[in-house]
Amino acid sequence: MKLFLIFLVLNIFFLFTSSSPPTCYSRVVTLSQEITESFQTLQRILPAGRCKESLPTLYLDPHNSCVMIKLRSFISAPNCGRFPRVSALKKKARNLYNIMNSVCKRDLVFFVDDCDALEHLSSPTPTPFYSR
Repeated sequence: MKLFLIFLVLNIFFLFTSSSPPTCYSRVVTLSQEITESFQTLQRILPAGRCKESLPTLYLDPHNSCVMIKLRSFISAPNCGRFPRVSALKKKARNLYNIMNSVCKRDLVFFVDDCDALEHLSSPTPTPFYSR
């Protein structure tokens, strides 16, 4: 009986822990969200000036095929050397670009081809419910 309880507790423990490694897609989605949130924070705290104006907007949607173009333009934007947060964000964006371009190249599927959608943060729109 005691052995059965130990076995049951271990099974419950393994059920609640994530035993599988993150997929390539989940890593891209998570990193895209992190970068978008970091960019929003950066826009609030960065003082007005040439650095802030030279950075392109960075609202990422990994399902949009234009995300690679957006990442390339952000990475190649003039460097804001005085601001370590900008350098850290560029490093994160370069990491996401490398993951999408080499590691996950065949795993990603782009559903949208709308580059203008990446210029503004889209609020989550509720999906309509159709009833018969």
